[in-house]
Amino acid sequence: MNAHIQVKYLLPAWETFRRTTDIAPIRDEAHYQRMVAMLEALLDEAAGDENHPAMGLVDIVGDLIEDFEAEHHPLPDVTGVQALKFLMAQHGIKQCDLPEIGSQGVVSEILRGKRELNIRQVRALSERFGVSPATFV
Repeated sequence: MNAHIQVKYLLPAWETFRRTTDIAPIRDEAHYQRMVAMLEALLDEAAGDENHPAMGLVDIVGDLIEDFEAEHHPLPDVTGVQALKFLMAQHGIKQCDLPEIGSQGVVSEILRGKRELNIRQVRALSERFGVSPATFV
């Protein structure tokens, strides 16, 4: 980064950008909804191209949304077993439909809290449901 940034030139450019885009720390629900819409538009523009110029703005807007959600829409703390039960219900899966965990008896023990998921099972569930392994830890 250039250590000789001229703030007197930067601030007017920033003010014009902020006024035009409304990109700034999110103040309220209406601003939150506008930023979510902007994020979706930026993602559509980038069309999955990680090198697209819009991806820099995706990072910034995504961080602003994440900060607002953490403060105003916190997710409840859930255990890995609770997450697994939710995903099973969401996908219409029964205990016998999870061979990546083990037998129906093993699945039952995990769901009742008598046994914990191991690393192999966590990885398999993560891949099956397309979620972060941290979901089950």
